[in-house]
Amino acid sequence: MACGGEGSLDRLLPSVSSGLSPRKRTTSRCKSEPPLLRTSKRTIYTAGRPPWYNEHGAQSKEAFVIGLCGGSASGKTTVARKIIEALDVPWVVLLSMDSFYKVLSEEEQARAASNDYNFDHPDAFDFGLLVYTLRKLKQGKSVKIPVYDFTMHGRQKEWKTVYGASVIIFEGIMAFADKELLKLLDMKIFVDTDSDIRLVRRLRRDITERGRDIEGVIKQYNKFVKPSFEQYIEPTMRLADIVVPRGGGNMVAIDLIVQHVHSQLEEVSFRAVALASAHQAQPLPQTLCVLESTPQVRGMHTIIRNRETSRDEFIFYSKRLMRLLIERALSFLPSQVHVVQTPQGQDYEGRIFHGKRITGVSILRAGETMEPALRAVCKDVRIGKILIQTNQDTGEPELHYLRLPKDISEDHVILMDCTVSTGAAAMMAVRVLLDHDVQEEKILLVSLLMAEMGVHSVAYAFPQVKIITTAVDKKVNNVFHIIPGIGNFGDRYFGTDAPPDWSDGDMD
Repeated sequence: MACGGEGSLDRLLPSVSSGLSPRKRTTSRCKSEPPLLRTSKRTIYTAGRPPWYNEHGAQSKEAFVIGLCGGSASGKTTVARKIIEALDVPWVVLLSMDSFYKVLSEEEQARAASNDYNFDHPDAFDFGLLVYTLRKLKQGKSVKIPVYDFTMHGRQKEWKTVYGASVIIFEGIMAFADKELLKLLDMKIFVDTDSDIRLVRRLRRDITERGRDIEGVIKQYNKFVKPSFEQYIEPTMRLADIVVPRGGGNMVAIDLIVQHVHSQLEEVSFRAVALASAHQAQPLPQTLCVLESTPQVRGMHTIIRNRETSRDEFIFYSKRLMRLLIERALSFLPSQVHVVQTPQGQDYEGRIFHGKRITGVSILRAGETMEPALRAVCKDVRIGKILIQTNQDTGEPELHYLRLPKDISEDHVILMDCTVSTGAAAMMAVRVLLDHDVQEEKILLVSLLMAEMGVHSVAYAFPQVKIITTAVDKKVNNVFHIIPGIGNFGDRYFGTDAPPDWSDGDMD
């Protein structure tokens, strides 16, 4: 969406004119937000995480979005961090308006190079991209955030990928200037700091960090910054739900904000039992394929299920089952007739894979053990990894690490995890793939052992995902372990005691 020119001004609040003088901008590289914040209580992940989904695979609740507006050097970032620490919410996204400066034309680039481009006018921001990005984040979808380089007056080649979160804090000098943007904000906070304090902060920053002289800073403030604040920023204070005087030092106001946010946030715990309970009496879904229980398969299960089995034997027979499982999964990939000529000069009507590529994605850590079996039968297969851990306090699966190959949206994906009990981690992993535009019908979930609960949960939420396993057990106990099961697969395979919040613990 184009945001420049007179035609874009009708979506701005309040109405503005085009007579503001251009502002001289110091050149500095825009730093992207760190992937995490460490407070006195916990580590807060700022890369976000996929949202919760109900049994239909639809989002159960949108993120809570806080908009922070205020003049330059008013302390918006400090207020945001104070709110985050007081909220004690593990998943949050910090979104800065600085990332959404427009890509300049050649003429505008020349004006910017000569410090003659107005970066404080609302038209300097790409509100179309900003609204689109914030809307997707609010829905919990993955988005790519531009990283703006003030030195080049443009966006860097590499953008950063971010998910939505429990809370999204969006800050910027024009945070309340756009009508569509305002609709996405659940709470609007204006940070009102005395102009003398803001000037002192700018003096300290520009002199110590940017090597400028005091006369130049004061001249810039009086000529550009102050008029911009009075014309575009200060009038939006009337739109705020809460005005915070004195910025980050006003802990009374911050405490009130935190109390209100807590009252609005509903704890949405993942209840896999509730998701699957309605389907337990029903037959297993048609999307499920269970490896034929031959004497060989049954014998291998006897060995790996035996608590007395040594680690070496457990690994050996698990690998054998993995190879059989992967081979069976490949039979569900699309193929087409292909005629070749044999060494005897005769035609042979065979089949070949009919698709772009095959990519394997393992759910860490146990799913990683299946990668060698996939590589053994698929030449040059690409591998991605997803780390999902279970929060011990909430019982919710949480995405902590993600590495997927580029252009995975075009691939058939084999999603690998060794055991699936409730289906919580598997469902989140499927959502991650869908959010990266992988087609649902191109996802194959493979697992050595599944519980009926997990099968029903995944199949009901994602009816086009093919599920392949070597066995399905009937029950899950009160701590979500498969019964009779095979124990904690990761512990037995790696010979280690897993941390209590690894995804394996949720699986079995």
